[in-house]
Amino acid sequence: MTLIFEMLSQPFMQRAFLAGILLSVLLATLGIFVTLRKMAFFGDGIAHSSLAGIAIALLFGLAPLPTALVWAVAVAVSIHLLERSTRLPSDTLIGIFFTASMALGVVLMSFTHGYQPELMTYLFGSILAVRPEDLLLIGGVGTAILIWVGLSFRQLTYASLAPESAAVSGIFVNGVSLALYVALAVATVLGVKILGIVLVSALLVLPPATSRMLTSTFRGYVIGAITVSVFTAVIGLSASYLYDLPSGAAIILVGAVTFFLAAVSRKFSSLG
Repeated sequence: MTLIFEMLSQPFMQRAFLAGILLSVLLATLGIFVTLRKMAFFGDGIAHSSLAGIAIALLFGLAPLPTALVWAVAVAVSIHLLERSTRLPSDTLIGIFFTASMALGVVLMSFTHGYQPELMTYLFGSILAVRPEDLLLIGGVGTAILIWVGLSFRQLTYASLAPESAAVSGIFVNGVSLALYVALAVATVLGVKILGIVLVSALLVLPPATSRMLTSTFRGYVIGAITVSVFTAVIGLSASYLYDLPSGAAIILVGAVTFFLAAVSRKFSSLG
């Protein structure tokens, strides 16, 4: 108990918990539409693509997070436009931008001199990496995205489940999809600060997948995904502090264990 009070009294942990809770709600909410559209690879591709933006920032002395956000949004918009103008499926386009951006990031990093601790932070995430200005950016942008999702929830759901019917009913499906792609890109890059490029996309997928195992209604699915995501972030961050573990890896391992427990529970309940 003393360790818990000590953890909560630390300013960097307070920032980490605030950022982690907001990001878990944001990523889980957007993850619902990721799973509905069967585009789990999108988050992974955007996260890895952001390496080029981070490398540009480190090379030219720019702020890494805003630069990575701009790069990720440009990649998301490009994928959406090419999806509409070519016959290539989205996973192919994501794979192209994923690998090209990663390669560009590696090449640009070769021009920087010496060890880059900030790069390691973005690759694997760190509790210590959340600065007050990062928390303000995550809070402001994350809240704006959540407000947009709340106002557009019906259109997003309809366009994700039945795009043709949504278009017939008057919903601008292309516009809604483009906005979702941009929101996903921004949320993914914001999550990189705590979870890291390697792991952030897992928080888009694991909570909704776990919730789907445990609920039978769409309302329950949405509430369950957000609840599981917040639980995952809080327990993972606590474990990372108490046992000196990498924060991103701890959060995702908690999420993975929760998913497998839900899967086992569902299996036994079906047998009963």
